[in-house]
Amino acid sequence: MAKKPPSRISGQKILGELRLAAKKGDRTALTLALDQMHTLAHSPKYWEKYLGLLRNPLARLVDMLSIKQGERIAHQKGWKLPRPAPPAQKSRKPVTKAAKARTARARAAAAAAAAQISLFE
Repeated sequence: MAKKPPSRISGQKILGELRLAAKKGDRTALTLALDQMHTLAHSPKYWEKYLGLLRNPLARLVDMLSIKQGERIAHQKGWKLPRPAPPAQKSRKPVTKAAKARTARARAAAAAAAAQISLFE
């Protein structure tokens, strides 16, 4: 069986083209980088390389805006983001006498309002 030729697409070359496009507004560099990213994103053979490329924020931005493949690849491979940790339980402050008195007054006022006769009956 014949050996497959190595990929001519390099992550470093793509990032270089993206940086050039970002700094100087070079449309040709952006077109080249997008074409190479499309090649990596749409062929399962290069998915690992593409996901490695997405560690760079500039490449991730290009993926989110034009290619939109990073999430699909991760989903097809069964990769999931780790769930965020639940928030830690807050330690409750001990209730002071003033706070207890306020709640008792509020309850008493609510009970008095409920017992008051309506003027419109």
